[in-house]
Amino acid sequence: MVFSSLVFLYAFFPLSLLAYALFRSQRAKNAALLIFSLIFYAWGEPVYVFLLMFMALCSWLCALGISRAENRTRAKLWVAVAAVIDIALIGFFKYAGMFCGILGAVPDFITRIALPIGISFYTFQLLTYVVDVYRGDAAAQKSYWNVLLYASLFHQCIAGPIVRYKTIGNELFGDTRRQHDWAGGISRFAIGLGKKVLLANPCGALADSLLLSDKTLADGLLFAQNMDKLGTMPVLGLWLGVIAYTLQIYLDFSAYSDMAIGMGRMLGLHYPENFKYPYISRSVTEFWRRWHISLGTFFRDYVYIPLGGNRCGKLRWVFNTLVVWALTGLWHGASWNFVLWGLWCFVFMMLEKAFLGKLLKKLPVLSNLYLLFVSCLGWVIFRFTNMELGGTVLSGLFGLGGNPLSDFYTLTTLKNNVWLLLVCILACTPLPAMLGKRISARLKNRPLGHGVCDAVQYAVLPIALLLLSTAALVAGSYNPFIYFQF
Repeated sequence: MVFSSLVFLYAFFPLSLLAYALFRSQRAKNAALLIFSLIFYAWGEPVYVFLLMFMALCSWLCALGISRAENRTRAKLWVAVAAVIDIALIGFFKYAGMFCGILGAVPDFITRIALPIGISFYTFQLLTYVVDVYRGDAAAQKSYWNVLLYASLFHQCIAGPIVRYKTIGNELFGDTRRQHDWAGGISRFAIGLGKKVLLANPCGALADSLLLSDKTLADGLLFAQNMDKLGTMPVLGLWLGVIAYTLQIYLDFSAYSDMAIGMGRMLGLHYPENFKYPYISRSVTEFWRRWHISLGTFFRDYVYIPLGGNRCGKLRWVFNTLVVWALTGLWHGASWNFVLWGLWCFVFMMLEKAFLGKLLKKLPVLSNLYLLFVSCLGWVIFRFTNMELGGTVLSGLFGLGGNPLSDFYTLTTLKNNVWLLLVCILACTPLPAMLGKRISARLKNRPLGHGVCDAVQYAVLPIALLLLSTAALVAGSYNPFIYFQF
């Protein structure tokens, strides 16, 4: 089940809100939230919901062991046990095929194992819970069901943002009453829904038409046909496809985060912001302060700093950074292209640290173009798990494969989608939000202006986006979430 589906919008989510509202005590509300979260997960993973429950059980027991440990050494042992269990399980389900391939043979039973949805997200959350208890940032939960609720919250269990236990534990299980922000939450959810259905989906369909769909690319029997199509695609067509994918991956993932944050606000839960307009960055370093913030801060606080961070020699600092970016790439998928993509980011961050960063600060416009160029090429590496196909696209972007500059089909496709691309580019910037705030500030100084602004923001806009998104969902069938596969 995805947030941008009619079943979720008109059945599951309203029923979950109704059940939540019917109970008065926070404990009963949490019980209802847990039931709906498990139903949500089991909807797509009826078997792997037990894996989620088992990993939550292990983390719960290990955290209790830490809280009862007689000394620091014993507490560290419990942290190690939790880490080994979680890493072993995610390693088996997500990376077994990759590592068996390195050894030269992949057993048949490995190829039949499906990747549990959201395992990368809830594994990291459970690890933060155990580590936070060890560090004294949070108290160990006495109730297993509370730990399971934290790990399985349907708002963000599948595709983030990664929420640390110390960030949300008090809101979920504390004694104070939650401060529900129904109007703000509904508005934020509707914006994310519109961003996903009205912008990201059309961009994804355009990218698939030019760069081939994931299903087509994954079919080994079509390899020669895929190579031929990508190798003969005009330069303009490849750039158009790459730009569409670059827009899609941001709009798609940030839309999911918007909807998760919005649903959390409705229930008085404040999930962290996950994106801050990354494409307006002027360097790769800045980009990663704005992109998938919850993942970046996880690796910073739970991997980079424990390794020594930058408080060590230069070679050790480079090694620490390399480890983080190799893991960042590997976290996204069990394929070497993801590792290569992580190393691609690492190389440019090292160049910026060495000398490029000072130069970029002096060239504000060119620095942003540099970031967009590096990002686009990086997304090509990210998209193609078959690196031979990805290499064909990279060379074709510069006409090195003998492909033409353009053709009639490409020009027609561009003309048919130019307004979509312009609107999507605008949506990737803070300009719409800034314009809305400026108009709102002016209207509020006039009689009845405050009421008009609130009506537009919290009623007219959400209803309009819901109706438009519903119409688009009824009419179309293209509705994937990119980060579900991670």
